[in-house]
Amino acid sequence: MNPEKRLFIDGELCEAASGKTYPNINPATEEVMGAVADAGCEDMDRAIAAARRAFDETDWSTNHAFRHKCLQQLQQGLRAVQEDFKLQIAAETGAPLGICGEMGPQCELPIGFIDYTLKSLPDFDWSRDIGVSEMMGGKNRRLVEKEAIGVVACITPWNVPLQINLAKCVPALAAGCTLILKAAPETPWSSTMLGRVIKEHTDIPPGVFNVITSEDPKEVGDQLVGDPRVDMVSFTGSTAVGKHIMARAAQTVKKVFLELGGKSANIILDDADLSSSLLSVLAVCFHSGQGCAINTRLLIPRSRQAEVEALLPTYFGFIQYGDPSSDSQIMGPLVNARQRERVLNYIELGKAQGARVLIGGGVPAHLDKGYYVEPTVFMDVTNEMTIAREEIFGPVLAVIAYDDEDDAVRIANDSDYGLSGSVWSETDERALAVARRIRAGTINVNGGNFYGADAPFGGYKQSGLGREMGREGFEEYLETKTIAIAIGE
Repeated sequence: MNPEKRLFIDGELCEAASGKTYPNINPATEEVMGAVADAGCEDMDRAIAAARRAFDETDWSTNHAFRHKCLQQLQQGLRAVQEDFKLQIAAETGAPLGICGEMGPQCELPIGFIDYTLKSLPDFDWSRDIGVSEMMGGKNRRLVEKEAIGVVACITPWNVPLQINLAKCVPALAAGCTLILKAAPETPWSSTMLGRVIKEHTDIPPGVFNVITSEDPKEVGDQLVGDPRVDMVSFTGSTAVGKHIMARAAQTVKKVFLELGGKSANIILDDADLSSSLLSVLAVCFHSGQGCAINTRLLIPRSRQAEVEALLPTYFGFIQYGDPSSDSQIMGPLVNARQRERVLNYIELGKAQGARVLIGGGVPAHLDKGYYVEPTVFMDVTNEMTIAREEIFGPVLAVIAYDDEDDAVRIANDSDYGLSGSVWSETDERALAVARRIRAGTINVNGGNFYGADAPFGGYKQSGLGREMGREGFEEYLETKTIAIAIGE
């Protein structure tokens, strides 16, 4: 690996002002891989000042052709270091190498997603004429202009760091914003490497893009969110932290985009083929369940509960894990010891509340290193139990029986969250009809997959505000200005 250990502020790779660093730990081996700069408030202030100056004093926000060229350079630079990036992402997230390649969202796919922005940007309608109006005896020609919102704070999580870094930063840059990327402390190299690529491969001006890493993100995070020089906060993470950010940002009335938690339901209707539809539940093991859109509630017809219970042990027997260099495994460790303890506590709470463990339920005996938890399936779950209501972010599936289709929809919607979900039926028409009744931002039908650069992603209710990716994700970073020009007689 060839990681970048420095911050990126005002066009320069630099150490923290204090000289402090903190260790980056491999969750599969529990070993220290290296270090990264541990930024403090002085570093964050420099980054915010640089982004503000770059927005206010350069033509970055208005020079559309130049931005397009710089984004092309960024993609080319990322592809030049793609193999290094894959190794680093796998090492610091614990994701097996296989899901850092073509079959997963960790590296190659999000780099390729920049193509969508490059193709869309030249044709975007930055100004449109909405015609002439008569008002108070006069005539006016009216224009609607789209402009960059300004300085953006991009705060990203550790589960798919490069994917989410690019999903925020590329549209923000394309819109003409300047930004500060505050990395998750668990996966710093996935952000600092972007600073190196921009420094070495692009003409992006100093101050337009800045990267901050910190072992204790709260102090510098609160500083970033509350600073009046910042115009927008784009955050992906837990609902609890999202609420804190929203309250903090309200003090300066800045725009907030939030992509938060989920407790998504996978509904298998009574006419669905169990042998194929049940394979979808193995997604709860993908990256050890560390994905906000993963379906962690399985809703099954009460009349078919015995069939489901008989099949699940066989299906989960397909899951192999423990080799982070594997190209075929989809499951690795949890990101750190704290997250493993959190997941194990939820498992114990499920048992205490009366759910029955069908599979797993603890730490795997065959692995003496790494923050692993066994794939775990609970039967006899009711939707009132904590494991059915709170986001666990681990390889834990709650199986809930329903009486009929209306009951399934009721249970699916009986949640504080509304991020994603799936529906299975013998016919697409029936599954689609049910999907349209689910209060969630993304739904897969009969094995479909919504994920794509052009597909807006986000949630209802406490799963967030706004959308990421697609046209809607680009427009999150824009302001709208209406101009009226008086027309003389």
